[in-house]
Amino acid sequence: MRRVSEVHAAESVAYLNRALARLQDIWEEIGIPEEQRLQRTNEVHKHIKGLLDLMIAEEEELKKRLLKSIESCVKELNILYSELQLPPFEEEESCTMLQMEKNSRTRLEVMKEHKKQRMEELKSLIAKDRELCGIMCTTPFCIDQDSVPSLPQLKTYHVYLDDLAKEKEHRHDEFVSIKKEITVCMGELEQHPETSFETDVMCEDEEAFCLSNDNIAALKLLLSQLQQRKAENELCCSALRAKIQGLWERLQIVLSFYYKLNMATYR
Repeated sequence: MRRVSEVHAAESVAYLNRALARLQDIWEEIGIPEEQRLQRTNEVHKHIKGLLDLMIAEEEELKKRLLKSIESCVKELNILYSELQLPPFEEEESCTMLQMEKNSRTRLEVMKEHKKQRMEELKSLIAKDRELCGIMCTTPFCIDQDSVPSLPQLKTYHVYLDDLAKEKEHRHDEFVSIKKEITVCMGELEQHPETSFETDVMCEDEEAFCLSNDNIAALKLLLSQLQQRKAENELCCSALRAKIQGLWERLQIVLSFYYKLNMATYR
């Protein structure tokens, strides 16, 4: 089936031929000489040629703009596909220029949005990473902050931060539990914080305490020292109680002796 545009083109050519034939008839009826007919026919040709040349030039310019736009879009797409670590962009060969231009522009907007989303997600993960690193004194996750991350990289980063957040909660629970024991020990020993570390431990703002491995280890050591001091005090108290008990028993014997002695004297 012939396309509508081809039918219109054929009708235009037929109309042009009929128009020229009609002009020839009119000129002959008027009696215009052959030489003038040739001049007038040339004028018609000139007008038609000028109009068609102008239209062709405009359409050629449109074609150039389309090709330039397609080339620019494809260039940007290749850069984006490379940044997003995807296979190179390929346009369907069966597409027309208009379809290629439309498809490439649509695809370009989609890829730009993908890049934007990944970079925003990366920014959010980095902020969360820094927050956890500040609390736990850990080394930040190794990733290029200026490049577009791949989907596997983002997934790995998510898993890493989830594990780090769980570890942070574990350390925080451990800190709170040990702090309670330290508070009890200090209260029983009637001891107040003496070092800056002990002051940090006893601070009411528990979120301000750095949950590093070193601090957790120091926390356990402090509790162990306090418990040992408490045990030593208990042993000392026990020994003193035993000594006092012995002295008390000896005093009772002495008192009993004097009592009996006095009773014998009065008799």
